[in-house]
Amino acid sequence: MNQFQNFLNNLGTNLAVGAAKSAEATKRAEEIYPTVLNLRGKYHKELKDLGVSLKETPVQAAGAFGARLLTDIANDGTRGIYWRYNHPLAILDKAVDRTLETAVGPEAYKELGKQKTGLMALGITVPATALAGTYDITNVGEMFRPKGYAQSYAEEGSEDRRETQQPAQELFERFFLQRQGRPLKYETAKEDIPDLTPERYANFMKNYYQDKGLFGLVKYTSENLEGVPELRMLGYPVNIASAATALGGLAGASIALRAPKAGKSVVVQQGLPGIADDVSTVKTTPGFTKGLTRRGFAGAIAGAAAGALTGTAINEVIARANRPQLPTLEQYEQEMQ
Repeated sequence: MNQFQNFLNNLGTNLAVGAAKSAEATKRAEEIYPTVLNLRGKYHKELKDLGVSLKETPVQAAGAFGARLLTDIANDGTRGIYWRYNHPLAILDKAVDRTLETAVGPEAYKELGKQKTGLMALGITVPATALAGTYDITNVGEMFRPKGYAQSYAEEGSEDRRETQQPAQELFERFFLQRQGRPLKYETAKEDIPDLTPERYANFMKNYYQDKGLFGLVKYTSENLEGVPELRMLGYPVNIASAATALGGLAGASIALRAPKAGKSVVVQQGLPGIADDVSTVKTTPGFTKGLTRRGFAGAIAGAAAGALTGTAINEVIARANRPQLPTLEQYEQEMQ
């Protein structure tokens, strides 16, 4: 009974101590997004160093969690992560950064700078977005309008919404905002996609307008207008070809950058026998980053090309399997007899 009484007497104090230690841990962690979802980040390491753990100090841990939750809400920690990564291209951008930094190391990555790492990233992001379906790189005359989709600035009430009155706006939406446009009516879409069937079109339109997906964020269809599987994240399309291109580019850049590099030296500092061990450190010299940009870009392009060919081939096989199997002329004549 005394233990329970002590627990109650110290409950408020321990909760307050936990909250105070949570504030200190948050300050030390210097996080961009202080979120309760991060269960193994620097914040938890700092909190543990301050003597707070669920096993040893459960009440302080509860106080720390409450303070952390309030900090999350007040600073849009969890929502900030959602806002930052609610688009496939934002996720790809982060994956590219992490891949390049891991391949060359933090020091070399910092020395390269955003201009050079950005050039390497282009070898991955440009081909991946080109195959996503938000624009058709071959359709120059119609401002790169993708097959089966209308222009955003077509004349109101026009029969053919493949023509636009504002080409500059179309280009801005297509390449900056990455907007695909709305599906065309069936008759016009079929002119773009000859093998489009009424059944496929109806199923896609139902998925496009009525299917809410997962919390309205992500939805999937086994057949888009061109007959291939497609995932949409807040309206942005991702298919097998674009995903394979991105993965291939990331792998190619990583392999190319991990090749033997010149300009990396090992510095050995001799210790004192029985007092301090020898210490070896790797020093990055300016020559270390020489040629990395070219090698990384070439690896990214090669990997993306391999991924694009593989993904496109898979898409073609799936699309071919989804097309209606019409009888040949000979079969048709035999059935008519």
